Amino acid sequence: MKTEREDVLTLARFEEACDAVSRVTLDTKLIYSDYFSEITGGKVYLKPENMQRTGAYKVRGAYYKISTLSAEERARGLITASAGNHAQGVAYAARECGAKAVIVMPTTTPLIKVNRTKALGAEVILHGDVYDDAAAWADKLARENGYTFIHPFDDPDVATGQGTIAMEIMRDLPLVDIILVPVGGGGLATGVSVLAGYLKPGIKVIGVEPEGAACLKASFEAGKVVTLPAVNTIADGTAVKTPGSRIFPWLQKNLSGIITVPDQELVTAFLDMVENHKMVVENSGLLSVAALRHLDCRNKKVACVLSGGNMDVITMSSVVQQGLILRDRIFTVSVLLPDKPGELHRVSGIIAQANGNVIKLEHNQFISINRNAAVELRITLEAFGTDHKNEIISVLEKNGYKPRFVKTRS
Repeated sequence: MKTEREDVLTLARFEEACDAVSRVTLDTKLIYSDYFSEITGGKVYLKPENMQRTGAYKVRGAYYKISTLSAEERARGLITASAGNHAQGVAYAARECGAKAVIVMPTTTPLIKVNRTKALGAEVILHGDVYDDAAAWADKLARENGYTFIHPFDDPDVATGQGTIAMEIMRDLPLVDIILVPVGGGGLATGVSVLAGYLKPGIKVIGVEPEGAACLKASFEAGKVVTLPAVNTIADGTAVKTPGSRIFPWLQKNLSGIITVPDQELVTAFLDMVENHKMVVENSGLLSVAALRHLDCRNKKVACVLSGGNMDVITMSSVVQQGLILRDRIFTVSVLLPDKPGELHRVSGIIAQANGNVIKLEHNQFISINRNAAVELRITLEAFGTDHKNEIISVLEKNGYKPRFVKTRS
């Protein structure tokens, strides 16, 4: 049975990693969030790794791991599996080290991540629906071709590189009480929790998973690594069925807890981040800020790791629209009108008086043969929020209409 080296995840190795990754990473200083601090009662800071080189923290672990390889291991070529961010990290690091990189990505990977990985000089192979499928194929190719496999999370060296984030957080906020980190396979959570524990014993590092891919929570509850039968989440970067078995003991010892977040809360968190901080953060990277609503942050200093910002424009537009719907800022109602001139003008006037903004109208004259209520008007409206939405409905009702809510198409 393979055993780990005794010098992995030590303070000395973290110091070595900090020196190494500083050569290829940007300094993503903490950002104080007035918005999240106000709604939580704590002092919330954001670690914007979405602004990192390659758009995610993954370049840290990839570069440090590759820096520890022998010349012979690099010369054989490097291979990995990734939903996108680790792919770009390995591709970038391999290019810096002059090594060939082959990346296996799930077929569901957003196109922006595929194209950026190719642009960094890597060969990209699309295989499987989720990370686990891609990883199995990458392992097969590694054995067949002699490539050196760079695991995205289940490698103590990779986890050490990711943990350099904790050093920077502590530098910027020495009195931090809680660090929230997104969890897919657990590499980031391992590195951050171990190093944070060295630097400040008693600090809480909490992992955050999407509800539809909570493999670490299931493993913690079972007391051993378990594999989920399936994963289903919009957080593609953390859609992992099985956490890392090699790093699992460190997670058990050092992680203070796990919070799970439903997808719809990631949608509204995206809206919060864009509107209040003018930043694009991908769904997996939003797990940490979404978790704030599940945590007592009063009088605490909390650092949220925004792990990445690689989101394609189509997904972004869909998330924005769905977020507006969930916040009652876009909604659709159906009203029945008498089939006579002027009724459409009357309804639009009533809505205008309530400061509602009409986005779309659908006019159906063939819904009924009753000429007193022969026209259905479906109105998609923009409002300021739930209170304003209810005010618009109330005004319509007071003017004799019976508005009926219709599911807004997202």
